[in-house]
Amino acid sequence: MTTDSTPPPDSSAIAVRDVRKRYGDRQAVDGVSLDVRRGEFFGLLGPNGAGKTTLIEIMEGLRQADSGTVRVLDHSPWPRNTALLPRMGVQTQASAFFVRQSAREHLATVAGLYRAEPAAADRTLETVGLTGQRDVLVENLSGGQRQRLAIASALVHGPELIFLDEPTAALDPQARRDLWEVLRVLKSEGRTIVYTTHHLDEAEALCDRVAILVDGKVAALDSPHRLVTAAGAPSRLLLPAGRIELAQAMALPGVDRASLQGGSLVLETATPGKVLQAVDALTGLDGVLTRTATLEDVYLELTGHAHPVDPTQPTNPAHPADPHTTESQA
Repeated sequence: MTTDSTPPPDSSAIAVRDVRKRYGDRQAVDGVSLDVRRGEFFGLLGPNGAGKTTLIEIMEGLRQADSGTVRVLDHSPWPRNTALLPRMGVQTQASAFFVRQSAREHLATVAGLYRAEPAAADRTLETVGLTGQRDVLVENLSGGQRQRLAIASALVHGPELIFLDEPTAALDPQARRDLWEVLRVLKSEGRTIVYTTHHLDEAEALCDRVAILVDGKVAALDSPHRLVTAAGAPSRLLLPAGRIELAQAMALPGVDRASLQGGSLVLETATPGKVLQAVDALTGLDGVLTRTATLEDVYLELTGHAHPVDPTQPTNPAHPADPHTTESQA
């Protein structure tokens, strides 16, 4: 019999059981049950109004559930549990800053509130890539740099559980990718991260598991890969318009649907290998692009929030160096 009280790495950091929360006539959270494992990067996805923010605020102890139970790090977060605060880091969409302080002064102030050592401010600035801006006033930081500072404020006291609410919202593509690397470092350190985002490519690249909320309920919960595989969404091949006639494309073996969109001939298929072989034999593969199913396909199917998508553009915009790209030159 072991006497080690350290929880096993796959035990629950957060356990939510049949949680409900109503605002007037609206059921914001409707019987949600889920677990977030220790050391897991867990994504909460869903359209606006799906209940993500309410659920995460209940987990953080900022809001009381109408019914159900929540355990965070083996404790109840409500009534407001001050003993949990040093173990949690929270970054919100509208983070507050001491704007007349420098980045380092701001972070040192936050560290002091948690009784963290002053050196923690410099270490955390380095973690989020802001060492070069340590003496810049917060009000003079760029939007991306402020987002990094908001995350640093959630990290400076060394929490084991981190809540990040749309940390890359409104960032340009390069700033988003830079922040991805910060988040990956946090994951590698064994921190538990609960994360909301509207960027589906981001969730697919970063999260171990995701829960998709629809109308206050969990519509799906699994790893992005398993969700995409189970959905059975078609692959798409994109050919330059005029390469093959539409009727000719429809007759190719394995093609389920063909259409002209965005200057390309789009072939939908459940057997992309067979279609690629047929296209190669007919016209060659020069300029042909493939698009595999993504988490966004699953999300749109579950939420019913389909919007017009130009199939000539990757659903998951991928940096050339990122291994999670879903579109490739054939």
